[in-house]
Amino acid sequence: MTPGKLAEQPRTPGVSQTDVVVQGIRRMIIDGRLRPGDRLPVEKDLAAELGVSRNPLREGVRALSMMGVLETRQGDGTYVTKLDSSMLLAPMGFVVDLQDGTGTFHLHAVRRMLETEAAALAARHIGADELEAAAELLRHNEAELTQEEPNHETVIENDIAFHRIIAQASGNPVLAALIDALGGRTMRDRLRRSISQPGADDTAHREHLSILAALSAQDPDRARTRMAAHLFTVEDYLLERNVVSPPGNEAG
Repeated sequence: MTPGKLAEQPRTPGVSQTDVVVQGIRRMIIDGRLRPGDRLPVEKDLAAELGVSRNPLREGVRALSMMGVLETRQGDGTYVTKLDSSMLLAPMGFVVDLQDGTGTFHLHAVRRMLETEAAALAARHIGADELEAAAELLRHNEAELTQEEPNHETVIENDIAFHRIIAQASGNPVLAALIDALGGRTMRDRLRRSISQPGADDTAHREHLSILAALSAQDPDRARTRMAAHLFTVEDYLLERNVVSPPGNEAG
């Protein structure tokens, strides 16, 4: 870390000292004074540099630790994490969990927007090993669907894993992290459809096979279109079952 004190910044009225700490350390990371894996200065020096007392400093460090920006190692100090996208975006899933049912349709719509572009990118970058891993998941689901009483949770778990492979194959770790944060939050609706809608699992399986074919052919346009068509089926199910109101018809 390059030594030196942060330039004095005007204090915004109403901003707490904890916020000053969060923004100050954020600025140090953005400016390159702190890099992934760096250890923070000792508490006394950092508090003096940020112009705060020790209690707000500890609160700010604790907040940044919860965000995945910092990690405290017992007896060794506090360090900047690797700043991995999946870790930094994980709290977004918690925010999604707090939304009430009126946001369900919007959640699925955002998921569709992200995953259609991920599929197009994956068609350009996906490798043989990833294609085989995706195909293996579909083979597991095909075997499960031949059972007299398929395990719907297993089918959906394989479904999520299939979509995760595609997201990771996009080559964009931020996009993959966003999809991962949202995908698990849609599992309840997907499972409900799997159990209650006759033929839903078989339809989804055929759609997955068509997506995999487009990926194998390295055809971004087909991959994007087939992923969109696949994800629209869940949105249509939610609207048909009156689980959510269509866009523009929300109460209020």
